[in-house]
Amino acid sequence: MPTECIQEAFRFHSQSGRDLVARFDGGTITSDGGGILLGEVERRTGILRQFAGCFTDHRDPEAIEHTVYDLVAQRVYGLALGYEDLNDHDELRSDPLLAALVGKTDPTGSQRLRARDAGKALAGKSTLNRLELTTAGAGPGSRYKKIVLNNKAVDRVLVEVFLQAQTQPRQVILDLDATDDPLHGKQEGRFFHGHYGCYCYLPLYIFCGEHLLCARLRPSDIDGSAGALEEVQRIVEQIREHWPTVRIILRADSGFAREAIMAWCEQHAVDYVFGLAKNARLIRALGKELHQARLECAQTGQPARVFRDFTYKTRKSWSCTRRVVGKAEHLPDKTNPRFVVTSLPVEEWDARALYEDLYCARGDMENRIKEQQLHLFADRTSAATMRANQIRLYFSSVAYLMLQALRRLGLEGTTLARAQCNTIRLKLLKIGAQVRVTVRKVWVSLASGSPYAGLFAQVYANLHAAPLRC
Repeated sequence: MPTECIQEAFRFHSQSGRDLVARFDGGTITSDGGGILLGEVERRTGILRQFAGCFTDHRDPEAIEHTVYDLVAQRVYGLALGYEDLNDHDELRSDPLLAALVGKTDPTGSQRLRARDAGKALAGKSTLNRLELTTAGAGPGSRYKKIVLNNKAVDRVLVEVFLQAQTQPRQVILDLDATDDPLHGKQEGRFFHGHYGCYCYLPLYIFCGEHLLCARLRPSDIDGSAGALEEVQRIVEQIREHWPTVRIILRADSGFAREAIMAWCEQHAVDYVFGLAKNARLIRALGKELHQARLECAQTGQPARVFRDFTYKTRKSWSCTRRVVGKAEHLPDKTNPRFVVTSLPVEEWDARALYEDLYCARGDMENRIKEQQLHLFADRTSAATMRANQIRLYFSSVAYLMLQALRRLGLEGTTLARAQCNTIRLKLLKIGAQVRVTVRKVWVSLASGSPYAGLFAQVYANLHAAPLRC
């Protein structure tokens, strides 16, 4: 007879006079019960199906246990639920809810399962890492890693998901920004960046509102705008294939106010508003307004702003004269002049509205980058090669698309309509639940005491009102 293990008990004291005794003997219980909402998001958007379609699988289909979709879905759902490392999946592979989300609830259905895999429906880390570590030139003759990602196809999917999410608007504003991704190893493409004071990558992001359109990993020994024009060109082309008449505006800080970008925009009917680095000539042009702001601040004791609209051309780098808006701001302790360059006409945007209402709104993009980098682990770029780290960035990007779609389709009209990904995960996805798998159904018994049960019901109703794609 096999020896039965005695379950370890954890004893605590309580104020009621009774001892609290805890054991890990609750059975098939998950802490991610709310993750079933992500499955509904996938049915209504097909994001994971589209992403999985970007991989070419050279494995023998008769000799595999996990399809590309299975692997992709497992990895993305894991990121969305807060599991950033591949190592986590050696435990998660036996999670019944994650298996149900992926669509693999029967861990005994294959005769190829090894004894060590019995009872574990999903893939372990050694299988999942093939998605990241397969080289671009791998094929059927490769020994171990044969699942090849087409990066250009993923770039198109990011834009395609945005286009599928809405009907044609009157205009779209594309926000561009670069940020630092600190590195702590000897990764390929690693360089020291003086501004950030560390070894890092310099990824480029492009958003339209909350929609992620581009996530490009780059080394940090480059100008912040390097490669941005090429990304903008392909995104604009793809948008105009679907929406030929939509107006497109680029918005970014002074790191992107480059002649090549502005000239291309002017030649292709794309408007722009970029920050413009201040210099002595620009500050002299704003002299009268700075003096006026200083007097106003001295009288009121409050910060004062005065704007000036003028034309400007650099001595060498610009090919033509362009409209510049200067903000002459005086604070109680200093002056703070700022400038933007734009192709937008003054009849449409006066100086103050252009700066305060249009340009400054780009600050919200920093919240989206924070969600991507911190909440969805896009900064986990510890693989040896740039290609592998770019693929990791893609996985985090697709996890962001899933949570953004949940916010857009499910959370509209709720208290979490503007919540960040981490808050959505904590309040809506991290719900304790018991999972029971029967012949015909997977029963998920969510915690009765969840404080967000009402919110869950509202999100469920919103999702079911959305049309199906899968």
